[in-house]
Amino acid sequence: MIENKKIYETIIIGGGPAGATAAVYGARKKLNTLVLTKDWGGGSTVSDTIENWTGEIEIKGKDLAKKIEEQVKHYISDTFEVKEFQEVKSIEKNEEKNEEGKDIFKITTLFGEEFLTESVLIATGGKRRKLPAKGADIFEHKGLTYCASCDGPVFTGKDVVVVGGGNSAFESASQLMAYCKSVTILNRGPEFRAEPTMVESVLKNENVKTILNAETTEVFGDEFVKGLKYTDRESGEEKELAVEGIFVEIGSIPATEFIQEGLVKKNNFKEIIVNHLTMETSQKGIWAAGDCNDGIYRQNGVAIGDGVKAIENLYGYLKA
Repeated sequence: MIENKKIYETIIIGGGPAGATAAVYGARKKLNTLVLTKDWGGGSTVSDTIENWTGEIEIKGKDLAKKIEEQVKHYISDTFEVKEFQEVKSIEKNEEKNEEGKDIFKITTLFGEEFLTESVLIATGGKRRKLPAKGADIFEHKGLTYCASCDGPVFTGKDVVVVGGGNSAFESASQLMAYCKSVTILNRGPEFRAEPTMVESVLKNENVKTILNAETTEVFGDEFVKGLKYTDRESGEEKELAVEGIFVEIGSIPATEFIQEGLVKKNNFKEIIVNHLTMETSQKGIWAAGDCNDGIYRQNGVAIGDGVKAIENLYGYLKA
């Protein structure tokens, strides 16, 4: 029975740009809201300097996370709760529905706490696939980065490499070629996975070159990156490439493993499939915003927009 249990109007999972934005909008709309988050700020908190956050010429990732945390907590009230250091274990439909016949969802955390809600906004983001090469962890943020938009301008006039061969790799290369001395795209396979038109457009630029069948094996340098080693997968020969910047674009892993199988539709990459006009999933009452959904662009600004669209549509679902 659920009569004696509190039922929130919505639970927002995540404290990055998407979740935090939705939380602020939800609080201002006086929705009975619970925010569950492991941490604040999302993936950009690891960046030493962020130069594309609207309203800030530049801001450190950790400072941005603090500002996001402070803004969300500003709205804490009788109808707006925040629980930090919370990792969600599962989301599932509750056996009983509400008075209107709509589903109620049960969210369970790793600490064993259970919460009931009439709607859910999943904004858990994702994490970049790390470069599986010797020294990659040592030189992260010392010349090796996972975000061309965030860190690219730091490498103005320098030789850099983009590791990867998909759309994201070519998107990064297209940004970098505007100010880097040279951009080398290092692809593990014999062909690029990116869209042919994108490949053609990027490779027209004389400061962009490519290396195929290249398995990155080691990143080296002293205080900062000086280059990388790779194995030619056809000849087996080990080679070196002298660069001052390494941009890794080998995909990301969405944080969606906690969602009960079959509750919402996902694609082959485990990203939640949404209607991008509303951010609603295949399950009525559940929305997904930011890097955990099947959007194309992994950017803070896009996540913020996702969060706004999601909470606006969610509010209509609850109040219409």
